[in-house]
Amino acid sequence: QVQLVESGGGLVQPGESLRLSCAASGRIISIYAMAWYRRAPGNQRELVARITTTNSTSYADSVKGRFTISRDNTKNTAYLHMNSPKFEDTGVYYCNADGVYYGGTYGTDHGDFWGQGIQVTVSS
Repeated sequence: QVQLVESGGGLVQPGESLRLSCAASGRIISIYAMAWYRRAPGNQRELVARITTTNSTSYADSVKGRFTISRDNTKNTAYLHMNSPKFEDTGVYYCNADGVYYGGTYGTDHGDFWGQGIQVTVSS
């Protein structure tokens, strides 16, 4: 099917910058929307940012003006540029993508895929 691998997480101080990457691989035909979610300690998973194939973007109110989502369709990769992170941005960040792949009963199928998650800790 399709695998998503996140990278770039870690420890960052408030006000610094961090870039997360999400690379999709596998029997891909086409990746449609890609998104980043996060789960903060004690909270449910929430949508952080989303980008469509035409680069239309949407953001959670809490990150508007600070985070930017982008993608490189030639690499099936999405990025989350985290500028001026705050303590409350700490959490596990998950990449999500939906797309079409080679497989399934009829040779092609549509699926919704998730990465394993990557920890981002904002701390001084």
